Amino acid sequence: MKLRIAAAVATGVVLIGILAWPLAASPEPSGAVSLLARTISFGSAITLAVLALLAGLIAYFLSWPYGREIGILAVPSGLAIWAVRSSSMAGLMQRTAAEQRQQLLASLKWEPVFWLAIVAAGFAGVLIAQKISRRKAEPVGSEEKSNSISNMYLNAAVALAGSVLIAQFCITIFARDVRIFDDQLRKLVLAQPAVGQIVVAVLVSFGLAAFVVKAFLNVSYIWPTIASALITAFAISIYVKQDVLQHLIQRWPAAFFSNAVISILPVQMVAFGTLGSIAGYWMAVRYIYWRKHA
Repeated sequence: MKLRIAAAVATGVVLIGILAWPLAASPEPSGAVSLLARTISFGSAITLAVLALLAGLIAYFLSWPYGREIGILAVPSGLAIWAVRSSSMAGLMQRTAAEQRQQLLASLKWEPVFWLAIVAAGFAGVLIAQKISRRKAEPVGSEEKSNSISNMYLNAAVALAGSVLIAQFCITIFARDVRIFDDQLRKLVLAQPAVGQIVVAVLVSFGLAAFVVKAFLNVSYIWPTIASALITAFAISIYVKQDVLQHLIQRWPAAFFSNAVISILPVQMVAFGTLGSIAGYWMAVRYIYWRKHA
């Protein structure tokens, strides 16, 4: 099983993380991987989506017969290499004029949806490979069908909202760097966390979110994964008001933020959020199995 996981991860790392890196690499050594940095053109986005689909398809067969469960790791693993190689959100803010930062953050709200679409292309590759192999998906033993469609929709909505709130709370705790109390805002402002802190914070936060929604609502990792594309918009809408941003611009360097989530690039949030969601889901499955049979 470890070899299958390693093969799926390696597929994404090679196809996307390494070979496709020129599609997103900034001409500047310290540039950030972001649509706003204009390092990814429309043609590059199409190429990336095709490579993601191909990575999911190849990873499915390399991790046979558990391709449906393991192949989905390929694309987020490849994007994780980009997320680590990229510059930080502070670097993106520093390259933006002060009067344009509000517009930058407003545009940044929905960039995670693009990265989620790339992850979804990888999922689609896995499903295509499953069709080719004609292997039916086997349901996880601990999963039970909901009594009604209304319950399914309710659980999905609660799982999505709960994942956003849990991840938001946990990232605020785990993504720590220098924190200084601002008298006027009456709150702590946060310096840009190191990339290692971001990796751990996002992985653990979405892992916990996926564990909780699986254990209590019996839903898939799909909802925490989708939440990884919504949490940035949620944080910007709540914590980046016009007056707050103007105060930060006037009093603090560009490397300081009003909330930890805002200091994380969308590609970092989606890549590590997806990996954490998948890991947390399977940890919950094992926990439920242990509770039932121990």
